Amino acid sequence: MKQRYYQLFVFILVLVAGAAVVTFTEGKPLLGRDIRTHLGLDLEGGVQALLEADLPPDVPVSAEAMKTARAIVENRANGALGVGEATVQLAGDRRILVELPGEQDPEEALATLKNTAQLEFVDFSDLSQQQAIALVGQKIKTTNSTPITAGTPVTATQALTPTERIWTTVLTGADLKDASAAVSQTGEFYVSLEFTPDGGKKFGEYTQSHVGKVLAIVLDNTVLSVPTIQQAIMDGRAQITGNFTQEEANQLAIQLRYGALPIPLKVVETRTVGPTLGKDSLHKSLIAGAIGLTIVMLFMALYYRVPGILADLALITYALLTFALFKLIPVTLTLPGIAGFVLSIGMAVDANVLIFERLKEELREGKSLRRSIDLGWSRAWPSIRDSNISTLITSAILFWFGSAFGASIVKGFAVTLAIGVLVSMFTAITATRTYLHIVLDNVKGSEKPEWFGI
Repeated sequence: MKQRYYQLFVFILVLVAGAAVVTFTEGKPLLGRDIRTHLGLDLEGGVQALLEADLPPDVPVSAEAMKTARAIVENRANGALGVGEATVQLAGDRRILVELPGEQDPEEALATLKNTAQLEFVDFSDLSQQQAIALVGQKIKTTNSTPITAGTPVTATQALTPTERIWTTVLTGADLKDASAAVSQTGEFYVSLEFTPDGGKKFGEYTQSHVGKVLAIVLDNTVLSVPTIQQAIMDGRAQITGNFTQEEANQLAIQLRYGALPIPLKVVETRTVGPTLGKDSLHKSLIAGAIGLTIVMLFMALYYRVPGILADLALITYALLTFALFKLIPVTLTLPGIAGFVLSIGMAVDANVLIFERLKEELREGKSLRRSIDLGWSRAWPSIRDSNISTLITSAILFWFGSAFGASIVKGFAVTLAIGVLVSMFTAITATRTYLHIVLDNVKGSEKPEWFGI
């Protein structure tokens, strides 16, 4: 039995050492990844926005289209804007909730996220260069963006104006492999495109058979530019020009790189939290947590004596393990999330209180200290197990509610509470018990009843 507790003690020491390294490593590579604390919108400041499908209420929006839109918005936020902790989740059937911690330019960020970015290369081969130039900036219809029914004319007729006819789409953004902003030798910004192998083949075949003809580059049904094909382009690359500023070129490249949205989106609500307010909230939260933890640890040490001091040690173990998990998963910390963490500390202490009261009862009945420790733990375990399982079930319900209705603050609370409860069960049942047995084996006179508050 003694050997078992020594093995557990070594295991706990290794866990604590690893957790301490993770906890106190901030913004540095560890285990092949960047380890840092991820702060939410309310602590770091940033932008929160609610996006909605920009379609008439009577037009149904499929769940698959919303899931795809959510994934593309998330890719744009995390990969393009560089907001590593962006929260993007569905909020109902037609809305997407977006949180961008650290982002302080909502207008530019939301423009990048919500624009459809449906790129098309459209056949203007029957127009002269002057006729094509007249359509730059105009909205047109294409075979890719307009449903074609039987009998709908696709080629030009005298009865249709250029903006009324349906133009033939040669390639779309789905044929792109990459897009990036660049600057020419004359200082003009443009977007450099690289096609997929299939897209490059189609583009090469089209340009080879249409040398001297006009090819329109269209974004969201608006004609951006109308270059004339000078020669066959077989290398799978192209450029989009259009008197872009650097910001516009970067934004367009980002949108094309991460794909076109399957449905148009509009912003229905935005909220900006300044970094000063976020830092102040974090500072006050840390102070409140430190004060609460100190009071609890003092109470445990004064009331339960040696077991209380060891419970405090287990509480420090709990805090290190939990915070290390927050950084490794990673969990984005918000004010409600910190509240969930603090609540789980209370539950960890509650478990120790149950155990120590059972231990004292066994000692009063005249049982030996070692026997009382084991009986105290075994008899307190059903109550600890049931209360923690109930809390985990509640956390799961809260997590589902937060995910289903876009309530990220509820979701953050549920995640930190659940992780905290799981770790607290380990520290209360395993760590504190192991510490007690190690002390009994190595500290002379530690079996005195008065050391246990009796």
